[in-house]
Amino acid sequence: MIVVIQCAARKRLNAGCFRTNEGKQVLFVARPDQAPPASDRSYARPDDPTEEGFSWRELVVRYNKTPDDNPFGLLPAYELYDNDAYRNLASRVGVGNTFILSAGWGLIAASFLTPRYDVTFSAAADGYKRRLRDDPYRDLNLMPEGLDAPMLFFGGKDYLPLFSRLTSAYRGSRVVFYNSIKRPDVAGCRLQRFDTTTRTNWHYECARAFLDGGITCAAQ
Repeated sequence: MIVVIQCAARKRLNAGCFRTNEGKQVLFVARPDQAPPASDRSYARPDDPTEEGFSWRELVVRYNKTPDDNPFGLLPAYELYDNDAYRNLASRVGVGNTFILSAGWGLIAASFLTPRYDVTFSAAADGYKRRLRDDPYRDLNLMPEGLDAPMLFFGGKDYLPLFSRLTSAYRGSRVVFYNSIKRPDVAGCRLQRFDTTTRTNWHYECARAFLDGGITCAAQ
């Protein structure tokens, strides 16, 4: 079983971040020019160039090649977010079978050391945090080739286009849970409605129901 869950706005308090050569924290956002001024931090998009010339996205990939050397204290993706759903899913299906769909970084492995960021598809977010569908991003896709185990996706409709694009070549079945009145259009996926009165972050409730055995899935 492979599970994919969308990212979250709330990060853990001990989340690490990169720093500039001047020692400022780097916070990744969708629109740095609209971010509130702060003397102790520098804002950047994931694909902006570092002071060395390559992109921050390239830097985080290089950084992950030596995960035991972690001077900035970056957390693995499943430890980065405040909600326990990420850790609970990883505990159930295994860290190696858990992936996070990140609006900032793409489809990343649960073990991927990830810097703090504030990028989201949510229309309710502040403008400087919001990624629009047509914004150019060089999203990572860290799903290993050749996997064909059933895949479950826990996430809202705003994340479905990115999920569909990054998993389009996946060899196994893909099940997408949804809660909207209108059935979403996700090519090549099985759709399974999750009934709940929760409207904000309902996918956490769906993930808990899966973990508790409260929902059955055609992929199981």
